[in-house]
Order: sequence, then C-alpha cells, then structure tokens
Amino acid sequence: MSTVDRRAVAACQQLFADFAKTSDAPLYADLAAGIAEDPQLAGLLLGAPPSQRLPVLLFASVHWLLLGDPAAPLARFYPNLPLPLEVPGAGRTAAIDAFRAFCVERSGELTELLSTRHTQTNEIGRSALLLPSLATVGREVGDIVHVDVGASAGLNLLIPHYDFAYDPGGALASGSAVTITCATRGHVPVPATVPSIVAAIGIDSNPLDVGDPAQARWLEACVWPDQVERFERLQAAIEIANEVGVDVRRADAVESVADLVQEAAASGHPVVTTSWVMNYLLDGERQRFVAALDRAGLERDLSWVIVESPALCPDLPGMPPARSGPKQPTAVVEVRWRGGHREARYVADAHPHGRWLHWR
Repeated sequence: MSTVDRRAVAACQQLFADFAKTSDAPLYADLAAGIAEDPQLAGLLLGAPPSQRLPVLLFASVHWLLLGDPAAPLARFYPNLPLPLEVPGAGRTAAIDAFRAFCVERSGELTELLSTRHTQTNEIGRSALLLPSLATVGREVGDIVHVDVGASAGLNLLIPHYDFAYDPGGALASGSAVTITCATRGHVPVPATVPSIVAAIGIDSNPLDVGDPAQARWLEACVWPDQVERFERLQAAIEIANEVGVDVRRADAVESVADLVQEAAASGHPVVTTSWVMNYLLDGERQRFVAALDRAGLERDLSWVIVESPALCPDLPGMPPARSGPKQPTAVVEVRWRGGHREARYVADAHPHGRWLHWR
C-alpha cells in the first residue's frame, strides 16, 4: 500500500465529506472528514478492488455490520438505528473515535466485505420520476409491460403497489405501506390512476434477492443513515416485494434487452426504463444498447424512459447538453419507436433520488 494510494483515497474521502454536507448527511460528512485525516482509516479502502475504492463502500460495509449489531457503541451515532446518541454536545470527534474503534474491533469482517462487495442501491423514489411517463405511454397504447434494466432487487417494478404524493399535482392513494412523495414544478402529467402494467420484468448483472435477509440487509446498508425516512421506506418496500414477488433475472443489459422486449411484446406494449444505470456501461456498451433497441424498434413499437445523468451519459438519445458545475439535475427523456421511427424528447429535470420533478 503506497503512500500515493493512501493519499488518493484520503482525498476522495474529503471530496465526499464536502458533498455529504450538502446532501442531508451530516454524520457521513463528519466521518468522511475524519477519515481523510487518518491514514489508517483512509487505507482501509485499499483492500477493495480499484474500481470500488469509494467512500460509500466503506460506509455501507460498516453500516451492514451495525445493522447486525445495533448495540455496538458506534450505532448510537446512527439516526436510523434504535439507540440514537443521547450525549449532549457529542459531535465529530466522538463519532470518528467510535468509528475507528469499531473498524479495529471488526477488522476481519470489514476486510472481507470491502474485498467482495460493491455498493448497490434500489432507490424507489425514482418510481415517482418514472410514473408520469409510464402513464403517458399507457394512455396512448393501453396495456404496458415494464422492463427495468439495472433493476437491482426489482423494487421499482412495484409501482402499482405504491402510493404517490405529488406536491402540487395530486395523490394516488390505495392504502399502501409505502408513499413516495415528490415536489413538482411545471405541468407534470400526474395520472389519476396507475397505468395498466400487466407484467413487470427486471434484469441486473448482480441482482439482489430481498427474500434473503443478508441480501436485504446489504440493500439497507447502502442507504445513508441520516436519511431515516428513506431507510424506513426501503424496509417497507422490501416487505411488499416479499409479499407480492418480483421477477428479476441475472442478465447482461446489452445482450438481453432485445430478447426482453420481444418477450414483453407478447403481453403488452414494452416500456424499457433505466435510472442511473447507463453510467455504469462504457461508452461503446451504451451505443450497443441503443442500437439493440433501434433494431427492436424496427420490428415493433416500444418506448424507453431514461432517468440518467447528462454529464455521465451524454451520448443517449435526447439527452440535454451537460452543464458546468457539480450539481446538474438528472434528466428525464422519453424515447419512442413508432412505425420503425425513433423520437426522443427531453421532458424534465429531476432530483437523482426522486425528491422533485421539474417538467419542461
């Protein structure tokens, strides 16, 4: 482990600390700043594969261990765990000291997690970004089949089982244990009812099975502990998934998407969705993915709802130009193949986790 490597991961922690300060994550902001100043803690990430040496992997690994040991002293600093900190005035120093002690005590398990895991979220807030476009397609074509690429555990396939509250814009309430709230601006086409989704299929290169408690716990661990409502909402969504079931398959996005479209077309109009997954494909792979949908669109009508970063995926159809600055919104783009012709429309800006949706 070279000094250069340690400095690199320490610098990455400091950048993450600055980001977390503006992202409703004060605990992770304090911890990341402390890690950046501690060569031993910063060096922990050197046990991860080079592509995974990210602060969020270290935090998810520690969070995973704490979820299995909520009586640990460090757990008192985590707002989503049962015993929140009660000591007045305890702040960054106390938190980083407890974090350091926990990492030393659980070093063997932590080393294994860092070397074998990668962060994987299944942010169901993005369902609020997908729903208006799915409903627009549904009004046009009738029954639709939802094909979610990069589905993780498949929780965004459960749109018919969630309630939604758009402010302003209205609510879709059915008594679900999960309500997804989304602030709106502009004329967002909020539907009165959920569209007719007659089937839903997800694919992922490394899907998680939330029926397995250990895998469900890893999904929970990837949520930032300061965001308690988001954490509890995920737990409720996992319960729904286990009650109604989800169809998520291990498959390569580029190689399988055309076959999935063909399978979906047997039951309804295929609507492919991608949300913060195309950035994990290389430029050439994204181009091949689009080409596969273009070929499928020559044979049948289909739609694609894109919720992706313009800065990371500038080559996707209809994607707006990347803006300068670190906080460009996520773009929502509707792509349609009708009669063999493709049309792409950039329709909205959005928060990456679905907190708000601004229609153009």
